[in-house]
Amino acid sequence: MNSLARTFDWRGRTVAWDRFGSGPALVLLHGTPWSSALWQPIARALSAEFTVHLWDMPGYGASSKSAEHAVDLGVQGELFADLLDHWELDAPHVVAHDFGGAVALRARLLHGARFASLCLVDAVALRPWGSPFFSLVKDHAEVFAQLPPAVHRGAIEAYIAGASHRGIHPDDLAMLVQPWTDAPGQAAFYRQISEADERYTAEVEPLYSTIDEPVHIIWGAEDTWIPVDRAHRLQAAIPHASLTVLPDAGHLIQHDAPAALAAALTRWLERRGH
Repeated sequence: MNSLARTFDWRGRTVAWDRFGSGPALVLLHGTPWSSALWQPIARALSAEFTVHLWDMPGYGASSKSAEHAVDLGVQGELFADLLDHWELDAPHVVAHDFGGAVALRARLLHGARFASLCLVDAVALRPWGSPFFSLVKDHAEVFAQLPPAVHRGAIEAYIAGASHRGIHPDDLAMLVQPWTDAPGQAAFYRQISEADERYTAEVEPLYSTIDEPVHIIWGAEDTWIPVDRAHRLQAAIPHASLTVLPDAGHLIQHDAPAALAAALTRWLERRGH
């Protein structure tokens, strides 16, 4: 389960994906600058009860990173809806982290996707979003794309490490940094930031009150990228949503509080009756 063995071709892009386990369908969405690798340990635990689907969005992980292909949230939301059709999943459980939250919400609200339940984990969903480094890169992406490889690696290591509240193990940091270190990866890293735009959440924010699936929100109390006040605002915007705030966890909640996150997800999914 350390690699994604299957592919889906979509509008010239190649999407790496895989599924494993047995039981009701569960789809895990990553954000930026992550990939499905961030979910792997928790996916392994959940696969005892669910058929878990993992995928890398175009521009990320093992999926294609062609410079001519847009990788913005609008594109990813359309793709996710089509990917669910390809998998023949009418209403899976969906767990989405970071900008995977916006991707799932756009697929649901704009592109006809339906979910058995939706869990949003430190999600991009409400403006404003993006760390200070994210905003700096967005304004100067072409300059950052030309950084010497060693300088680029140092910058991205510091950026990713800053998402953790407790500190990240060197092996885990290396795993998260690796997809961005070769020439295509470096270009893709800055390209996906340059295409980020808050209009993609602005388009769906007024529709959150129309979501009728069960919704749960999980947030790291010490998230400095998307502070926990967004969790409370999001709960208010989706009136029936429930909320769990995990202490001593930052934005990189999968590494800061893996056991607590897995337990919270398990409790949520069990309450949905599988």
